[in-house]
Amino acid sequence: MPQTETPGIEADRRSRLRWWTELPLILLVYASYSAGRLLARGDTASAVDHGLAILRIEKFLHINAEHPLNRLFTREAWLGIPADFWYASLHYLVTPAILIWLFRSRAQVYRAARTWLMTSTFIGLIGFTLLPTCPPRLLSPDYGFVDTMAKYSSYGWWGGDASAPRGLGGMTNQYAAMPSLHCGWALWCGVMLWRYGGTRLTKVVGVAYPLLTAIVVMGTANHYLLDAVAGVFVMGLGFLLAPRVMKGADRIRARFVGRGSLVAARSAATSGGTPVGASVGTEASIVSGGCQTSPGERIPRQRESQPGTGAEPGASPTDAGDGAPAPAR
Repeated sequence: MPQTETPGIEADRRSRLRWWTELPLILLVYASYSAGRLLARGDTASAVDHGLAILRIEKFLHINAEHPLNRLFTREAWLGIPADFWYASLHYLVTPAILIWLFRSRAQVYRAARTWLMTSTFIGLIGFTLLPTCPPRLLSPDYGFVDTMAKYSSYGWWGGDASAPRGLGGMTNQYAAMPSLHCGWALWCGVMLWRYGGTRLTKVVGVAYPLLTAIVVMGTANHYLLDAVAGVFVMGLGFLLAPRVMKGADRIRARFVGRGSLVAARSAATSGGTPVGASVGTEASIVSGGCQTSPGERIPRQRESQPGTGAEPGASPTDAGDGAPAPAR
């Protein structure tokens, strides 16, 4: 028999998913990828050395697919121009669009998906910092690469500085090729479409989008094949760490919420509310100056206690009048 969540739990979950709290997180992902790379402006010599090392490894393993793809995109403008638009635009449009779609239509998985994406992005930024890498397009022409973004820049808004808008190339770090978060984000989008799209078309798009993105980043000479592999690895690591990140966030939230509840309980107790620990449906008697209130009694009745006399255990308040001694047996 399927279990259903209680209304309180469902309401609490929905109350946490508010667009005015989630929108800053989406913007944080965008800003971390765009502006955070500026924190890792490695020196050119080291970045070039790292790029050549990757190229040598790929040639040794015979997996340097970026060379034939780049020649194809350079020779065929009908492929190169759309690829440049793809590289310069889609990761900034598709990824936020899927986040918004999950938020609106798949709220039960949104938080985990968003945490996975953010965790992987920050891991990628660490990679940019530790391993500045020159992309193929910035290597010497002797290595056989053509910068298609510069070649076809007259068709788009970008200049010769990667996907940055024309004139804003100085605001981005061009030596942040390893890992490829273009491929990492595209993989995340593909997984979301495959698992939660619900139609055959979304499954096809979920497979095609990351594969085509990998081809685009290599064909435009912005990444090596191993950059794409590293992007997949980063997403896998982020997937494994995301549950721990959520648990840590829950602990922090519970700590603050617990403090707030404790303050509210103390405030209620001091203002005449039910003390913490009191049973539901019962109230404690309040005795002051000979006046005693019984449970359910609104106006205290004056009771006089006489030494040496007392009511029988089974006697009720009506068994004796006010101030009358209990009958003796």
